[in-house]
Amino acid sequence: MISQQKEVITDVIALIRQFVECESPSDDPAAVNRFVDLFAESVKDIARVKTFPGGKGYGKHVMCEFMLPGAKKSGQIASGQIMALGHSDTVWPLGTLRTMPFRQAQGRLWGPGVFDMKAGLALFIFAMRELRERDLPIARKVVLQVNSDEEIGSPSSRTLTEKTARASNAVLVLEPSQGLEGSVKTSRKGVGDYTVNVKGRAAHAGLDFTSGASAIVEMARQIERIAAFTRLDRGITVSPGVIHGGTRGNVVAAKCMTKIDVRFPKARDARYLERQFASLKPFDKRCSVEVTGGMNRPPLERSAGVRALYRKAKALAAELGVELPEAAAGGGSDGNFTGALGVPTLDGLGAVGEGAHAANESILIHRMEDRIALLKMLVASL
Repeated sequence: MISQQKEVITDVIALIRQFVECESPSDDPAAVNRFVDLFAESVKDIARVKTFPGGKGYGKHVMCEFMLPGAKKSGQIASGQIMALGHSDTVWPLGTLRTMPFRQAQGRLWGPGVFDMKAGLALFIFAMRELRERDLPIARKVVLQVNSDEEIGSPSSRTLTEKTARASNAVLVLEPSQGLEGSVKTSRKGVGDYTVNVKGRAAHAGLDFTSGASAIVEMARQIERIAAFTRLDRGITVSPGVIHGGTRGNVVAAKCMTKIDVRFPKARDARYLERQFASLKPFDKRCSVEVTGGMNRPPLERSAGVRALYRKAKALAAELGVELPEAAAGGGSDGNFTGALGVPTLDGLGAVGEGAHAANESILIHRMEDRIALLKMLVASL
């Protein structure tokens, strides 16, 4: 079993608190940049830090190259690198701390973003500190990329993520684990977002009803058709989640819009969905149907490389006396991009807890030590 390192855990908790109390919602670039500055300060003694502009509307992305002298001393530097991957942004708006403050209670740490995924960043930092302190020989360069826009689909960071992944032998994603048993994620569904707009013909609902063509009625028919694209036997889900239409109760609606979330486990499923959405035609010929959007994240499939990386992590966890289950996740992460490139990717290596995007967001304190140890051992073994 792992020996307790109370002083280290106290330091980890202190850093997690700093991270959580520096709120960083995706849609507030200034807030995200404050967190980026805090993060950079926390690693400046052990890593070379570079930032990349996120562009208009997004915070900065961060790249850290850790200074691990063991590899240089041993002469074992190998080609390629190990990429760790995380994000700085959260779903929580500024001011959430007033109603959901950081706290330590019931064997957990609580607060907005603590589970998804600021604790994961802190755990990796301390894993790298331990490698330095023990002067362990590390064969490859180790980089950590922290994106500012993961929670909103990674529009500005995807290119950087894919570039870094192509130069990497493996990707360790610091997203939180799945379930309180601490499962890592060996597959994730791909994600798509579609918007369907229907245009009809406005008319007075009482005086001139037959002259109108209701966009709302047309959309109701379209939604039934769209929902039928779901294939539960194949793990494909299609969920209309937002609908807006009409202007007044006594006006036949001229416009209606719906937003649709799609999830799919295999890359080939994207082609099925694209064909289905492209096939939409109006029931009422007086209406028009326009479809925009498409696939946002490819799936992270359980490839041979992913399986091999998981087996290595599971064996290392066993040396620590810890079970490491695997799971498939319905949600996406930036690991979807790296896995789709064929780079062995293991997701969910961050904190163990629950409540992502929810009021009960929290992590288990007693699982922080074994997570740090696993990250340290994985990096050393790759």
